[in-house]
Formats: sequence, structure tokens, C-alpha cells
Amino acid sequence: MSEMIRITVLVENSVHRQGLVAEHGLCFHIQSGSHQLLFDTGQSDLAVINAATLRLPLDPIEALVLSHGHYDHTGGVPTVLEMAPEAKCFVHPAAFEPKYSRNAEGHIRQIGMSDVTLQALNRRGLHLVETRAQTEVLPGVFATGEIPRLTPYEDTGGAFYLDTAGTRPDPLLDDQALIIDLGRSVMLLLGCAHSGLVNSLNHVQHLTGGKPVSAVIGGFHLGSASAARLQFTLERLRAAELNCLAAAHCTGQLATARLWQTFPKICRPASVGSVFEFERG
Repeated sequence: MSEMIRITVLVENSVHRQGLVAEHGLCFHIQSGSHQLLFDTGQSDLAVINAATLRLPLDPIEALVLSHGHYDHTGGVPTVLEMAPEAKCFVHPAAFEPKYSRNAEGHIRQIGMSDVTLQALNRRGLHLVETRAQTEVLPGVFATGEIPRLTPYEDTGGAFYLDTAGTRPDPLLDDQALIIDLGRSVMLLLGCAHSGLVNSLNHVQHLTGGKPVSAVIGGFHLGSASAARLQFTLERLRAAELNCLAAAHCTGQLATARLWQTFPKICRPASVGSVFEFERG
């Protein structure tokens, strides 16, 4: 018997429908059969506001998965957990570390979880699940845990650090993706792909015993990618034989344009209000 997988974009940098609001961040609502979960929460309480506009209640949420510890993916945690106090939180322990980035002018700023978010997660107790390795979140839905960095051309996608002086690079080991089993194939949901899109795809196929990836949705963090990295990424995506590709959030304008130019038949927008439906059979 088949069941439907429905993914709704609650937070993203752009907006798809009138009455909704965008911000720099990402949050997906996933309806998997009779189960519901969130993947990331955006940087504010906007996920809750947009969900209310869409008449999508968040109190039935059973799980919250955080792709990594940056503010634009974790800022809505306190509000979301107020709406769904029994939800289990799946997060890599490195997400709790201090996190900083350096901009083009050399200025370093804090980009990790806020104190309020940290407090909300630390209060979870038994509802907090650490995800160093693949972890089942709900039936047929898995957090990847750490993604091995094996490609020679992929990096974290920016100047990220663990200290205010910018002397300790952040390897972003907390970066993880979400795998949704569709039966004959799987789909891959990404927060920022700081591990690299190709590394993420390869690891998912390793975890699933070579099961084909039919859909990839989320942030690809290719804004500062070299021409060589972008070309290798396009080649890997072409080899995957996808039927749905939706770049969002941190992918970058040039990379997004190249993706639409290369894969015009399968590319889809992933703005606030966008909905993706898949059948699990």
C-alpha cells in the first residue's frame, strides 16, 4: 500500500505565495504518511507564522532535525518546541559549538545558535537525540549523521571558524542531511550541504546500499564554488538521473542559474510556500 510524502517550504530566502514571508534561512515541514516532522527552523519564529498562514498546525510534529548549528537554521527552535513540546530533537553534538564566519572585509561575526536556542535544546533531556551516525527519525526517514569529506574539490563553502580570532577552522562535522525512503528510490533533503553536495549524494548511496536518489531539495552552498567544483557537481547530478531538483537558500545565483540551464526539465522552485509531493510505494 502506498503513502504520500508531502514537503512544504516554511522558511527560505524567497517567497512563492502571497501572504507568506521570506527570510535568510531554511525550514521544511514533512508529512510522511501519518507522521510529521520539521527539518530546520529558519532564523526566527517565521516558520510558525507561515505555517499558521498555510493552516499547517505544528503541534502534531513528532521530530525536529537540525542540519547544522548555524543561526539561520536553528533560530526558530524555541518557538517550534513551544508548539510541539513532545517532539524529539535530532542534532549532531558539534552543532552546539561556538561558530563564526569571516566576510570579504575580514570582519568576524557569530553565526552559531543563540543562547535562547541552546537553552531550549538543553532542556530537552531524553527528547534530545545525538546523530553522529545514521539515525532513524521516523519510519522511512533518516538523519545521515556525519558525512565523510572524500572529494578533493569540495570544502565547507566559506570562511567558518570555531573562535573569534579566526584561527580554528570549523570543519562543520555537524552538517547532516535527511534521507526519505520512497521504496524503489530515496530523496535527499539538504540544509546547506557544507559537506559538499557530491559527498552527500555519495554517502546517501553508501548508506542505502546503492539505492538511486530520485530527488534532491535544499541548500547546496555553491555560491563561492570554483568553476571546476561546479562542473564536477553538475556531472554528478547528471549521473544520478534525478526527476526532481530544487535548489534553495545558500545555493547561489550563478549556481542556481547553471542548474536550471543544465536540468530544465527537472528543476523546480523551492521558495516559501512551495510544495513537493512524492509517493512511497
